[in-house]
Amino acid sequence: MKSARAKTPRKPIVKKGSQTNLKDPVGVYCRVRPLGFPDQECCIEVINNTTVQLHTPEGYRLNRNGDYKETQYSFKQVFGTHITQKELFDVVANPLVDDLIHGKNGLLFTYGVTGSGKTHTMTGSPGEGGLLPRCLDMIFNSIGSFQAKRYVFKSNDRNSMDIQCEVDALLERQKREAMPNPKTPSSKRQVDPEFADMITVQEFCKAEEVDEDSVYGVFVSYIEIYNNYIYDLLEEVPFDPIKPKPPQSKLLREDKNHNMYVAGCTEVEVKSTEEAFEVFWRGQKKRRIANTHLNRESSRSHSVFNIKLVQAPLDADGDNVLQEKEQITISQLSLVDLAGSERTNRTRAEGNRLREAGNINQSLMTLRTCMDVLRENQMYGTNKMVPYRDSKLTHLFKNYFDGEGKVRMIVCVNPKAEDYEENLQVMRFAEVTQEVEVARPVDKAICGLTPGRRYRNQPRGPIGNEPLVTDVVLQSFPPLPSCEILDINDEQTLPRLIEALEKRHHLRQMMIDEFNKQSNAFKALLQEFDNAVLSKENHMQGKLNEKEKMISGQKLEIERLEKKNKTLEYKIEILEKTTTIYEEDKRNLQQELETQNQKLQRQFSDKRRLEARLQGMVTETTMKWEKECERRVAAKQLEMQNKLWVKDEKLKQLKAIVTEPKTEKPERPSRERDREKVTQRSVSPSPVPFLFQPDQNAPPIRLRHRRSRSAGDRWVDHKPASNMQTETVMQPHVPHAITVSVANEKALAKCEKYMLTHQELASDGEIETKLIKGDIYKTRGGGQSVQFTDIETLKQESPNGSRKRRSSTVAPAQPDGAESEWTDVETRCSVAVEMKAGSQLGPGYQHHAQPKRKKP
Repeated sequence: MKSARAKTPRKPIVKKGSQTNLKDPVGVYCRVRPLGFPDQECCIEVINNTTVQLHTPEGYRLNRNGDYKETQYSFKQVFGTHITQKELFDVVANPLVDDLIHGKNGLLFTYGVTGSGKTHTMTGSPGEGGLLPRCLDMIFNSIGSFQAKRYVFKSNDRNSMDIQCEVDALLERQKREAMPNPKTPSSKRQVDPEFADMITVQEFCKAEEVDEDSVYGVFVSYIEIYNNYIYDLLEEVPFDPIKPKPPQSKLLREDKNHNMYVAGCTEVEVKSTEEAFEVFWRGQKKRRIANTHLNRESSRSHSVFNIKLVQAPLDADGDNVLQEKEQITISQLSLVDLAGSERTNRTRAEGNRLREAGNINQSLMTLRTCMDVLRENQMYGTNKMVPYRDSKLTHLFKNYFDGEGKVRMIVCVNPKAEDYEENLQVMRFAEVTQEVEVARPVDKAICGLTPGRRYRNQPRGPIGNEPLVTDVVLQSFPPLPSCEILDINDEQTLPRLIEALEKRHHLRQMMIDEFNKQSNAFKALLQEFDNAVLSKENHMQGKLNEKEKMISGQKLEIERLEKKNKTLEYKIEILEKTTTIYEEDKRNLQQELETQNQKLQRQFSDKRRLEARLQGMVTETTMKWEKECERRVAAKQLEMQNKLWVKDEKLKQLKAIVTEPKTEKPERPSRERDREKVTQRSVSPSPVPFLFQPDQNAPPIRLRHRRSRSAGDRWVDHKPASNMQTETVMQPHVPHAITVSVANEKALAKCEKYMLTHQELASDGEIETKLIKGDIYKTRGGGQSVQFTDIETLKQESPNGSRKRRSSTVAPAQPDGAESEWTDVETRCSVAVEMKAGSQLGPGYQHHAQPKRKKP
């Protein structure tokens, strides 16, 4: 007789994070793949089961001390080169599958550079299956006998499941089997030999404490993220040989529980490991891979294989699935094979490969940024927005980092020296990821039905040979005599039967009394035990209250210290910012002070130069006016002497008239005749060189060129266009020279020497020519530089050290027919002509030359 069907209680609503605030860090594991060649240089060493050490390879840059830089990184566990796939699965993936069967989500992804063994870790190789086939095998080993029939669970487009009764499921099965090409794989088909060795797992693995009062269904889906677009690898697209259609990308949606899912993604229900891996293999053939310089089969996209486990309880009778959608529990395990980060200068990618590498590196960089922001928010109490939406990869799995399941990461590294820099970046990312904490998932609610419903109405056999209690009691009574009466006059059978029954009744009464006595004693013992337990409970409750008070006090103290710590950290941050501002102001003020000092130095130098220039001008002006005054005084003296002579002559003439009445009138000698008698020494010699005196009969003089001391080398003769041609005899001449007006790189590259002709105005007003010489050197960058070594100066001066100018008066012609000469200005100004009174020859010439003043 079946029991009455009881009403199923509703599933209580559990808010996120309401059960517990406990968090677990992201589990990061490291796997080191073997080297390709035994003699290949290695840069990674396994120190112990939790630590690896990176060595700087030969040829790489050393650190400041000159020693090889060695860095150690710690992980939850490190797997060396000799680890097996089974050992890796037991540590990393087994707990995730166990949580999946018990209704909790999980995320497992492999991370590393290209060619580090990520796909091998996830998929495996023939004879050594990876994590994916082992997870499938453990799932079906655990729920194999509790699976629901096909199509009892039916997926919809809202990331949830619908339940069908047995009749509807049977009709849909018949409908699907009648189709010519069924999409759902059949368990009766033979396993594809291409992957048969991968799913053959020798070790049997099964989850513990599987709920026997529930039925299960397994659905799988397979997608890839290529160039930041999501594609369904299980989508069946009709083949068109004339105009093939490209695959359509999918969109991310958010369901009613705020979980992200791929809209329109194909979900296939599977019933065995072989079926599930066949679906995976079908999608794997569509995945985009390419041959690069570093990996023959390099993954060009991120692949995500989702295993969705649907669980629903049986009804109260334990015969059928409970037809209530609210009682369905859906858990999901996502196995992610990330594409490897790579450098284009090593992979030599071009075109599409270069674009793929850029998108791969961009999505991985977004993943690193999300980890950094999560870590900063958890460590410093900030509330920065995590940029999940910057990449489809992080946006799809943001629920896992918000507390929807466990997160595990396997860092795959290749220890060869060529991957040292890439492995260094991978280790730093793993170090940051380990510090990110994820909230523990909430346990599923209990449906409230009686456990053991599945086997309640099934017949059970006796357990061993143990006799029942009633048999033991009946055997303790004396046996009954024969009750058969054969004769009507038999008077012995009934009395014997009555006697036996009375004995049994007496024995029964004694047993009842004994039982009552023992039950009373047992009750007393129970009462005493209850009292003792109650007192102990009260005692323990008191201690527990004390401990709770102590814990509450410690929590309050911890909260106070945390608040104080945050306040101090905030103050420290403000002080650091203030210090930075002050240091910046200090640097600016120092720069401004240096600029002002340099400006003052320049002004002081300009002032000293101006003072020296003014002093020279004052001295020159003073000397000029002194000479002018002397000239005027001498002229005045000569004029007065002439007047005096005229008066003396008049007096003489009057005296002669008076004393000699008829004498001949004396004749005044002319100045021209007196000048003819002047000796040659009164005229200053010409300071002009003989070269510049025009002579019609003299032969032409050939200009002499000065030969450079470095005539053997090739020269660059740099003569600016602004230079003036001088008439000096000595002229610079360098043979085999390249003459340029502007220095250029082409001319400098052909020569070894460099000469710059520079002209400037000297202090005496003459043009001074300087020849600045230098050596040409080649620089490391392929250019040329000039190092100046010598300066030669060409200058034209007067023998008397002063400037020349032509006299205002022309000397009389000489007897030898020489041309008129030039005289010095100072000589002219320092000579005065004096005529003594009473001289018979008239005015005479005498030199009253004052000593010349030298210029300071």
